[in-house]
Amino acid sequence: MTNTVKFVLVIAAVCRLQSVSLADPPEIILWPDGVPEPIVATDPPEKTETGPDGLTRRYNVSNPRLFVHIPKATEAGTNEAKLRAAVIVVPGGGFTKLADEHEGSDACRWLNGNGIVAFQLAYRTPTNKQPQPETGPVQDLIRALEVVRSKAAEFRVDANRIGVLGFSAGGQTAFVAAATRSLRADSSIAETSKPNALLLIYPWKIWDEERDAVHAAATLDAAFPPTFIAQAADDKTSSAVGSAKMFVDLTKLKVPVEFHVYQNGGHGFGMRPRPGAPGTSDWKNRARDWLELHGFTGS
Repeated sequence: MTNTVKFVLVIAAVCRLQSVSLADPPEIILWPDGVPEPIVATDPPEKTETGPDGLTRRYNVSNPRLFVHIPKATEAGTNEAKLRAAVIVVPGGGFTKLADEHEGSDACRWLNGNGIVAFQLAYRTPTNKQPQPETGPVQDLIRALEVVRSKAAEFRVDANRIGVLGFSAGGQTAFVAAATRSLRADSSIAETSKPNALLLIYPWKIWDEERDAVHAAATLDAAFPPTFIAQAADDKTSSAVGSAKMFVDLTKLKVPVEFHVYQNGGHGFGMRPRPGAPGTSDWKNRARDWLELHGFTGS
């Protein structure tokens, strides 16, 4: 091999590496002046790890932030001046880690394909040993909603069309953030921190079975955002019965709500369909219809 050929190959390799780096989504740090209590340790440091199932997960997030996913350029002739809807994606992981591939970046690409700007939330973790594991993640999501609204013009986002899509523990985080009493106490915070739509996919323990009532940190009222819920009846982690009870309560409050329960599918499928469980692929179609109904798809 000549020196010239070697040089060309090296340059090509560098270009490929640069293209991968440039393809990484930009980040927005949520707490540049310091994360509020309850914090998580900075040691061990944050890492991503691919498991035996081939899925990558994120661990030890002490610096909460958003990864920004912008839809590709629209077709020629469309009105680029129109504002788009946005959705913040909140992955699950049992408050020990973030399942931020099949419940994160995959969901962002799906939203982008429907013309929606997606913000993938990396909230603080692990918090599962804290007295209220959801507290820190809820703070991060509320802050994320404030930040996205403050940057709406920068990302050509309609500040009145900002939703949240949460999976499992991320679904609990999304639910509590939308229903937390702290928002009810401060109307100025509520205006900037409340989602305009909520999608909950197998949300974890949004209903307290011991109290037979909604999660203790939440207050439901008629101002709760329009809500979409989907999960499997055979989910042993997130009870479909609890989601059904919340569906009934929201219906009584006349909150627009849609609820899909599929016979098979278990827990944690995210954006990856499972064999023998058609609902694990169908929920995305129903969710897209629902987003269109509420004016979120397209521009």
